[in-house]
Amino acid sequence: MAEWHWECSPDELLSGLPAEALTDVERLAQEIAVRESMVFLEGAAYTGMGPGLRTESRGRVMLTYLTDVRGERVVIVQVNWYG
Repeated sequence: MAEWHWECSPDELLSGLPAEALTDVERLAQEIAVRESMVFLEGAAYTGMGPGLRTESRGRVMLTYLTDVRGERVVIVQVNWYG
């Protein structure tokens, strides 16, 4: 069983963000990945529809992401930093 993780698409999505923003993004993205691992227990064996594009915010950061259930990953596609 693979461990759920998060990644950005495109890879350079976080380029240019201040250190404080990066810390907040990493914390929130990891929180989302852990939550999704508990919601989609089947992971790679999942056969249903994915949840689609969603947003989540904490403090001064908002992430837009997709959950790739079968890939057991959260893909961050947009970051808004209100710092």
